[in-house]
Amino acid sequence: MPESALASTPATDGTSSNSPRPRSEARESAILAAALELVVEVGYDNVSMDAIAERARSSKATIYRHWSGKAEVVAEAVRCRSCEQYVIPETGTLRTDLLAWLEGMADALNEQDGALMAAVVWAMRSDAVLADLMRSQMSEGKQVVVQAILDQAIARGEVAAATEPAVLLEVLQPMVLMRMIIQGEPLDEAFLTHLVDDVALRLLQPAKTT
Repeated sequence: MPESALASTPATDGTSSNSPRPRSEARESAILAAALELVVEVGYDNVSMDAIAERARSSKATIYRHWSGKAEVVAEAVRCRSCEQYVIPETGTLRTDLLAWLEGMADALNEQDGALMAAVVWAMRSDAVLADLMRSQMSEGKQVVVQAILDQAIARGEVAAATEPAVLLEVLQPMVLMRMIIQGEPLDEAFLTHLVDDVALRLLQPAKTT
């Protein structure tokens, strides 16, 4: 086919042939969605790059242009569905900031559902690459948010200046995962309020008054 004919061929996905970015983003989204679907359906160990490519109606070459392997695809897919966990709330008080952050985390986890998270957590036991990627995502991203929340609270005089985010992350995150994956209970408003009022705020050292 002549080059001019190729240039005038309309795109089949509703985007202009001169707009590769929307098609690229749609293709990446399809690949990430396919990876998560397969993890839930057959388990991480049984997911292959061939299966992801077939489900996403893509090619392995396309996948490998963006990710070096299965672990990277799955970790990126989980990260993209967890964006609400990394929004820094600014509600005016430490309590409501913590509630807003936990609500974002709960929304993201509820969207992913327990089956997916259980499959990913289980796979981390045997796939070192996936484990490293997920630990980095689960800790570093949340640490930035919690540090920002605490910095705001310190500036308002609500907590001591030396407060570290690890104090909250080491307790709250395991409790959330335990509630969802092990107990199979909802991450509802009552539970999140309990985490903030009965756990988080009691862990934090209040600022000294003069």
